[in-house]
Amino acid sequence: MARVLVVDDEKMIVKGIRFSLLQDQMEVDCAYDGEEAVEMAKKKEYDVVLLDVMLPKLDGFEVCQQIREFSNMPIIMLTAKGDDMDKILGLEYGADDYITKPFNILEVKARIKAIMRRSGHGKSVKEKEEENKIVTAGDMKLDTEGRRVFIGGKEINVTAKEFDLLELLILNPNKVYSRENLLNIVWGYEYPGDVRTVDVHIRRLREKIEENPSEPKYVHTKWGVGYYFKN
Repeated sequence: MARVLVVDDEKMIVKGIRFSLLQDQMEVDCAYDGEEAVEMAKKKEYDVVLLDVMLPKLDGFEVCQQIREFSNMPIIMLTAKGDDMDKILGLEYGADDYITKPFNILEVKARIKAIMRRSGHGKSVKEKEEENKIVTAGDMKLDTEGRRVFIGGKEINVTAKEFDLLELLILNPNKVYSRENLLNIVWGYEYPGDVRTVDVHIRRLREKIEENPSEPKYVHTKWGVGYYFKN
């Protein structure tokens, strides 16, 4: 999930950008003056900063300059002027790109995605996603994106909750989860059922993925504690 910091003193603009970016599953924080923006950038590493030039306390150029003293996080300057000097100044202070107001939100989204592909931030996120698409353990393969399970090249049909359980365990090998933890993580804290739900799903999962469910190879029981995936 991309982390974006939107910095503008016009709250309606910030609200509109934030709403649109949230629709694309981005994590969005907002700042309304230059000092607040610098403080937030110090506390969290963002994948992109959308930074207005005209800000109270510190202007966008000063914010950009200060952020560059401690981080290389990508910065896109937002300017209300058509003056090329603002764009040149922004790039000289360390901005990666600029957008002139009024802008189309689709252009903003396209610039964010493009800059993340070019930058180390975007690349590392993408690489991480690629690495996590297929998880292998012995002769088992888990396609986390397609939500499919294969053993010895043969696809095993599992339910959504069985997959959620298996994915959690396989991504955290040798970590023992109590039945209560599994219930809370996979079913949610508001789920009205009890831990027997976990036992039933583990039993059914073993019947599908284990050659001998009574002597499991993958999903093991830590008696009196819970379940774990043996690496």
